[in-house]
Amino acid sequence: MSKLSLPKDKIKVLLLENVHQNAVDYLRRQGYTNVDHLRTALSGDALKSALADTHILGIRSRTRVTADVLAAAEKLMAVGCFSIGTDQVDLDAAKRQGIPVFNAPYSNTRSVAELVLGEIICLFRGTFPKAWAAHEGGWQKSAEGSHEVRGKTLGIVGYGHIGSQLSVLAEALGMKVVFYDIVEKLAIGNATALPTLDALLEASDVVSLHVPSSPLTRDMIGGRELGLMKSGSFLVNAARGEVVDIEALANAIRTGHLSGAAVDVFPKEPKGGNDIFESPLRGLRNVILTPHVGGSTEEAQANIGTEVAEKLVKYSDNGSTAGAVNFVEVSLPSQENVSRFLHIHKNVPGVLSAINEIFSSRDINIAGEYLRTDSDVGYVVVDVDKEIEAGMGIRKALAAIPGTIRTRFLL
Repeated sequence: MSKLSLPKDKIKVLLLENVHQNAVDYLRRQGYTNVDHLRTALSGDALKSALADTHILGIRSRTRVTADVLAAAEKLMAVGCFSIGTDQVDLDAAKRQGIPVFNAPYSNTRSVAELVLGEIICLFRGTFPKAWAAHEGGWQKSAEGSHEVRGKTLGIVGYGHIGSQLSVLAEALGMKVVFYDIVEKLAIGNATALPTLDALLEASDVVSLHVPSSPLTRDMIGGRELGLMKSGSFLVNAARGEVVDIEALANAIRTGHLSGAAVDVFPKEPKGGNDIFESPLRGLRNVILTPHVGGSTEEAQANIGTEVAEKLVKYSDNGSTAGAVNFVEVSLPSQENVSRFLHIHKNVPGVLSAINEIFSSRDINIAGEYLRTDSDVGYVVVDVDKEIEAGMGIRKALAAIPGTIRTRFLL
């Protein structure tokens, strides 16, 4: 009997940027053996060429999946970002092509929170200037300017998963925690919500940023905001590079208004290890500079590898889009004695009735039907209780419905 769905070993998976081996192992255990695992990122024509016959793409942060790249990837059905963010993918373009994008928004939460807390301690103790001096033969043993974090006020901007976990860790060290978020959040422990960003900046001995990249957060910390911070306070940014005006930060440190900073993300970052890192913060001894490694622990990368691979497999196996960042979310039951069709279409009238007519005209009973839409795209999953053969023409008929973006058939 000729079936319509593509066997798992024929589905090509391309993993770039040295995605953790956990992802490869999980995919193969689930039957996806056609996996290319590359250490490097790809761009331009090389990326387009690699995607010509790729069904599932996995990337980290350096590969840029633009609308132009997506247009050349006709077989691509899903993208996995093995990272917290998805800035590297044109999400709207992917949705218009019926390609859900998945990520791992929480798997490196602990890693980022630990790095930030460690940097806060180092800033208050003046660890890096003292270490720098020791490397040069100096011996700065004085306690002047070196402080405990106990009793100091930590201001957290963005009280999501990372910000709230940092809050818990900081309180365990005896810090007072205040936070500001544009969305009302329930405080954890003894943390206190403040009504405005300005109020938080004025109240904090150290400010840590944990916000996404958006038009609202671009340059949200500039000269005016830095001027509101306490004299001698510190700033930590492990969120997004565009959130802070780096020139203004450098000036605030040179003038002595801020005692230091720790920065892990930058508006412009080197594309690879052989490129030169340029920043006005270079050379300032009371500034901790790290190369975007907030979530780069072996534990975090292992967790991310498994989490994103699981989401990709679930979508490929049964059509579930739970966890997609650009797509309507549908959590589907496992398939039991049914054949499943997936239909992604523009959100226009008449599609659902056309789908039902295709099955009813062939005397095929619908055992289950699931529909979710947003303003642009509709997603219908249909389970039928009859074995489907290639000669029945169902997939061709579904693809011919006006507004159809793509269809898939699952055994």
